Amino acid sequence: MKILILCTGNSCRSQMAEGFLRSLHPEWKIFSAGTKPEKEVNPLAVKVMEEAEIDISHHQPKNIQQFIGYDFDYVITVCDNARESCPIFTGKVKHRLHIGFEDPADARGNEEERLEVYRRIRNEIMNQFENLKIKKL
Repeated sequence: MKILILCTGNSCRSQMAEGFLRSLHPEWKIFSAGTKPEKEVNPLAVKVMEEAEIDISHHQPKNIQQFIGYDFDYVITVCDNARESCPIFTGKVKHRLHIGFEDPADARGNEEERLEVYRRIRNEIMNQFENLKIKKL
């Protein structure tokens, strides 16, 4: 199984989803990328994933352009902006899914208040991807 998870910055939601799917299915090839990647993975995303015993601290945001010619079983967008600006793949994509999540980077307040938003989004991502019925092709 080969899966690409897309969002805009590839610093929060797609990184959390990639980390979670890799922990759930280590035998699968899981990638994430952004339409406008940030310079680094959001530190609060790293922190809340550590709380769930998933290490994404070594992840780096990647540009969708490096995956355009690849074949994927699934391309999954996790934000509306990525879904709207998702490029045309020259590789074969068997299934496209959209599972949208609020952007935790938009959270305001002190660090603990922002962490609560990141935890909620992390839990939503984990729940959605844990219950996702991926067809073995």
